[in-house]
Amino acid sequence: MNNSIKLLDVVALTENLPTEGLYRGQVGTVVEILAPDAYEVEFTNDDGQTFAMKALKDQQLMVLYYGSIKAA
Repeated sequence: MNNSIKLLDVVALTENLPTEGLYRGQVGTVVEILAPDAYEVEFTNDDGQTFAMKALKDQQLMVLYYGSIKAA
């Protein structure tokens, strides 16, 4: 669905995953592309310690942008 997700993109969850201890809005980093629509995302705390690694589908993620971007 979102073909613009790339390795090392900063992403946010778009849904709650309470059984994983992850919630909508939590921020992570794409650390591996598993398939055209699946990504391994690492979630860290403020000290940089990993607290979760999860394979997620593109529809569960939103890429975060810093600065201005051009509208499509």
